[in-house]
Amino acid sequence: MDKINLLIVDDHRLFRKAMVRLLKTFERIGEVWEAENGKDCLGKIEKHPVQVLLLDLEMPRMNGVEVVENLIPRFPELKIIILTMHDSEKYMIHLLELGVHSFLLKNSDPDELYLAITSVIEKDFYYSEQLSKILRKSLKDKNQKKRPMFKNSIKLTDREREILELICKEKTIKEISQQLSISEGTINVHKHNLQAKLGVKSVIGLIRFAYESGILR
Repeated sequence: MDKINLLIVDDHRLFRKAMVRLLKTFERIGEVWEAENGKDCLGKIEKHPVQVLLLDLEMPRMNGVEVVENLIPRFPELKIIILTMHDSEKYMIHLLELGVHSFLLKNSDPDELYLAITSVIEKDFYYSEQLSKILRKSLKDKNQKKRPMFKNSIKLTDREREILELICKEKTIKEISQQLSISEGTINVHKHNLQAKLGVKSVIGLIRFAYESGILR
């Protein structure tokens, strides 16, 4: 399999260096670069072929939210995993709407970190326990406010709903293609059409819609 190049962004030097050493032990990891703040991150992204960004939120000189707002329009293929602490949930819904690909607690097991990295490459998201918590909280808040994020008039075709359900089951594009006996290109077209129809920027946005519409419980 192709190697995955990463950039780890965190202002705590000891944590960052430990992460770099850990990442280099993983089988599919190629180059690993590091940045100490948001400004440094933007410069590294410009210079290096980064595929996955592991991004802290609380940093000096441009925080993680500002970095995401800057990067996603310019690098739409970049996969972004937010490294979070329990007190950063207030930012997460905003980051989901921007198009990040997953959230991971900083005290997660190394095996989960590796799974998250490979999942965002293969599936465009990683469905972590933290992400599930965020989506369920979002649904609860929406029900309390009685103001849905998505228009009730949005209707999915049978094929779109079928593909969305398989995405929510964490199937890769290749696996969906094989199960439905249609090309991977056609699956990608349906996925992009779904995102456009629902006004979301990532697979996580599709999953959030599935929660809010009752497709996913």
